[in-house]
Amino acid sequence: MTKGGLLIKNIGELVTCSGTDAKRGAGMSDLGVIRDAAVLVEDGVIRAVGKAGEIEKPGLVELDARGNAVLPGFVDAHTHFVFGGYRQEEFFWRISGRSYLDILKKGGGILSTVQATRAATAETLVEAGRRRLDGMLSFGVTTVEGKSGYGLDRDTEIKQLEAMRTLSETHPVDIAPTFLGAHAVPEEYRGKGDEYIDFILDVVLPEVAERKLCRFCDVFCEKGVFSLEQSGRLLLGAKKLGMGVKIHADEIHDTGGAGLAARLGAVSADHLLHASDGGIDEMARAGTVAVLLPNTAFCLGETYARARDMIDRGIAVALATDMNPGSCFSESIPLLFALGTMYMGMSAEEAVTAVTINAAAAVGMAESIGSIDVGKKADMVILQYPSYRYLPYRTGVSCVEKVIKNGKTVYDRSRSLVY
Repeated sequence: MTKGGLLIKNIGELVTCSGTDAKRGAGMSDLGVIRDAAVLVEDGVIRAVGKAGEIEKPGLVELDARGNAVLPGFVDAHTHFVFGGYRQEEFFWRISGRSYLDILKKGGGILSTVQATRAATAETLVEAGRRRLDGMLSFGVTTVEGKSGYGLDRDTEIKQLEAMRTLSETHPVDIAPTFLGAHAVPEEYRGKGDEYIDFILDVVLPEVAERKLCRFCDVFCEKGVFSLEQSGRLLLGAKKLGMGVKIHADEIHDTGGAGLAARLGAVSADHLLHASDGGIDEMARAGTVAVLLPNTAFCLGETYARARDMIDRGIAVALATDMNPGSCFSESIPLLFALGTMYMGMSAEEAVTAVTINAAAAVGMAESIGSIDVGKKADMVILQYPSYRYLPYRTGVSCVEKVIKNGKTVYDRSRSLVY
């Protein structure tokens, strides 16, 4: 926090994304832009937002935005950034024609990272996670969702979640942790998916819940991984323990995951490349956020999720990177903006909403982050350019000049400063 308060002045275009819940349909195009604006921050909280001449208070530290655009800090609502090892060889296997599920069946994919993560020390995971968070911060990310799921046992799953807790306490970027113990069936349970779900429900989840190590429970609901019935059983158990729930849904096949997410009251269903019309409509009625991951579709050479259709059907769409060591080794927000607008039919306004207030809703934090509103955390991004429309236009290149977290400048491109 900035002692004595902070006045951000000379803002050419203030993109507020105002609200405390996800925006749907036409609402995703309403960015609440204020031109020639200022923002007053005290004690890390936004205290006033408006036209420059309306906000004045002596004795504050002043930050000149130099006529450039200011937006809410970006929220990356789906990542797997705490892991051991890398899988660079699989990238070339995939582009030569081997499928993601075929690699997984042969012990690669997630199971390869499981071996490396089980072998990694807690200190190694924290240090590697810190470096990845630094990269996210440079792209304007001030809050990130992080999933476990590379342990598939009690000790390593908890080790991942504990690493995220340490990072959230020591790094400027806030972390919303998610338990993803059902990311794959581990080798020791091969052919025994039901027994593995029992193990999670009986042994791991109760401890995770008691120690408050996560906000959400997630599951990879997919053909050849966890069935609809297994996924529903796990998530219902998580809900009974007081956890919010999410689903990796309909990524490779239409398994009915979108509909299951809606029926369970999941905060989000993620991926959704093959979600059915019926599943999409169920999500719209239930208010489930669709977290779409175009960087992953790009890396896998897959068809993109139907963002335009989902928005037109009344779903709140968020965009996230899915940063992970296999299917998408990228935390690039610039790539996210480019793919969302160029290949998924989204407007620049919808894409901005998708990485701010809607992404905040997808991690259950829209009341405190995701928009520039009085009373919310002072998490903001100052661009190098006068308008948010440069975000997709400056294709694949970061437009971020400064990042403000809790009222403090934690990244400054011109000074190569990271907190």
